[in-house]
Amino acid sequence: MRDTDGMNAAAGKPDRVLLFIVSAIALLVIVALAVVFTRGEPEVLDESTPAGVVQRYSTAVIDGDTATADSYLTEAARSSCSGFRESGPLPTRIVLIATTERDSTALVKVSVVGSGSGGPFGPSEYEMEDRFSLVKTDGKWLVDQAPYQLLSCTGSTLKQ
Repeated sequence: MRDTDGMNAAAGKPDRVLLFIVSAIALLVIVALAVVFTRGEPEVLDESTPAGVVQRYSTAVIDGDTATADSYLTEAARSSCSGFRESGPLPTRIVLIATTERDSTALVKVSVVGSGSGGPFGPSEYEMEDRFSLVKTDGKWLVDQAPYQLLSCTGSTLKQ
């Protein structure tokens, strides 16, 4: 009987090790899923900062909301739309690189990421650096110049 008890004890050890390994893997999968699903939307920046204005303006342009986008433009920027002709797809993502802020002007350097239609190897993606010029008008930051891919002009349809 003692030999049988010894065999049962030895047979139980691999079961515990296997149970521990499976539990560790399950825990890693749960943590990975939690990280992926909680990343969500990017952090919303303060609207009183140049970067926050660029974030809201860019979101409005990409969403096709020209009225909201126009509310972030200076009068000069709105009037620069005369003769504007839409060309190419909108960027898929704008990434903040740096902000240089002075008393009444600011430059916000961004990476503009977009994608093109398929080629022999499928869709292509491009990335280029550009910048927004902002001016402070009545205590509020407004976009004075935007990258050409993100021009918002009232009356034009930008959403594709």
